Amino acid sequence: MALIPLKTPSASYDITIAPGLIRTLPARLKKLKGGRPFRVYLVTSPEIWGLWGRQVQAAFAKSEQPTVLFLPVGEKHKRLRTLEGLLEQMAAAGADRDALLVAFGGGVVGDVTGFLAAVYMRGVPYVQVPTTLLAQVDSSVGGKTGVNLAAGKNLVGSFHHPLAVLADTDVLTTLPKAELRAGLQESVKAGIIRDARLFAYLEKNADTVLSGDAKALAHVVTASVRVKADVVANDERESGLRMILNYGHTLGHAIEAATGYKQLLHGEAVGWGSIAATRLGLMRGTISEREAERMIALILRYGPLSTFKASADRLVELTASDKKNRSGQLSFILPVRIGEVAIVRDVTREEMKAAAEWTLALMRSQNGDAKKKIAAKKKISVKKTR
Repeated sequence: MALIPLKTPSASYDITIAPGLIRTLPARLKKLKGGRPFRVYLVTSPEIWGLWGRQVQAAFAKSEQPTVLFLPVGEKHKRLRTLEGLLEQMAAAGADRDALLVAFGGGVVGDVTGFLAAVYMRGVPYVQVPTTLLAQVDSSVGGKTGVNLAAGKNLVGSFHHPLAVLADTDVLTTLPKAELRAGLQESVKAGIIRDARLFAYLEKNADTVLSGDAKALAHVVTASVRVKADVVANDERESGLRMILNYGHTLGHAIEAATGYKQLLHGEAVGWGSIAATRLGLMRGTISEREAERMIALILRYGPLSTFKASADRLVELTASDKKNRSGQLSFILPVRIGEVAIVRDVTREEMKAAAEWTLALMRSQNGDAKKKIAAKKKISVKKTR
């Protein structure tokens, strides 16, 4: 078991990473509330509840069963109308200031539940119980909550820290392979921005990690969370250092918006965005060609990343809605070396377009290679059957 403390000026809490945490959830919630009365309202998706709902219910006494609120799966439901629906459900269920919310799901569930906790009755406590790799290594930690607007991602929200983060690594056993790979893109990002040892581990142990090996995944989750916790502790409100956590997210969010949040998982969009950021760093000379090649190779190793249709002009246009903009000027995170990045505020539209075009060309070439491999396999199978 790993216990990682996170201390900021406004909150202090622990991130616990271990198997079997669901079984001890009621006792942990009682300890967090220090003997004070509370009623649990658990927000989850129907899919996650179908997989793990019985285990959650079995952990609670019959008289202490949580009220379950369902949030449809998918980024498209991370909207104000969804939040309003959950607020109405909370009120209808009689939730008062003794309510304790539990976010039991992936990144969308965690972000929406955190915002729900921030605004219901002007603030109630909540606990993060992330069930996807992406949520365990990144989104559940740091207190960022919110929803999307049509104009851009996470434009409405607040900083509202949980009482605790309980990352049960057992739930990763039911995670689809595509979501496992997408979540690992956030760990690759953590290695690029601040932990060269984690990057090297992901390089050396790719096959083991991708196989879902419990020990390897626990190592990756713990190392990734340490990076996030360290950055957040030094910059709670994203005034400077914390911006490095957005490596790959500027173009990544633009890709998600351009595709209507339907074609790619968040981690896949971050993967393509990270490739674009690495290419931009190479164009600017902030990083060597050798290290840029290693970064891009590792991102692709933890693919395949889903393809999408969008023009470079459209992607650059959508970065205008990025919440990292200051006075109309876009902040961009560029690599310096593996384990170190820099915040750059003078990236031009032309530079972003060139990096986006290069990334789109790489995507098309990767897609072409994949089609050739599929065609080759079909030919082999035909020969074998004759």
